[in-house]
Amino acid sequence: GVCHGVNGLPKLEGVPIICGLQENYILKQLHEFQRGDRASDTMKKIAINLTEEEVGPAAAYFATKQWPGPANASFSSPPPTMAICEACHQQKLVGGVAAPRLAGQKYDYLVESMRRFAEGQRKNSPEMSSIMQAISASDREAMARYISGL
Repeated sequence: GVCHGVNGLPKLEGVPIICGLQENYILKQLHEFQRGDRASDTMKKIAINLTEEEVGPAAAYFATKQWPGPANASFSSPPPTMAICEACHQQKLVGGVAAPRLAGQKYDYLVESMRRFAEGQRKNSPEMSSIMQAISASDREAMARYISGL
């Protein structure tokens, strides 16, 4: 809980909110960090030290935690590029089986994740890579600003 926040709200820049995310998504990410399919020196060190018997309970622990309330409620209208996001991330971007919750995620994490998908640095979702490559950096920033305020 140190990096991702004891109350669910991370204090460090670039660290995402994971409390309340779908258990299957957290489990998938932990396995990808273990295999090196998703890059993060910090998370790889943590994930490779988890046994297969510990990975499931770790994912379940964070999944059952409460998502922190909105930090800065957004009342602006969504950028036009947002419509495609709801296909996988569900209406109001609350997440589902196919994709994690985005609503209320930290702005800096969203911008960096979208950039990494667009530039091919993050490869664990080919769909996200192709979508983000088609969206300009300024539009991605506008999307992140909107999403973080949900």
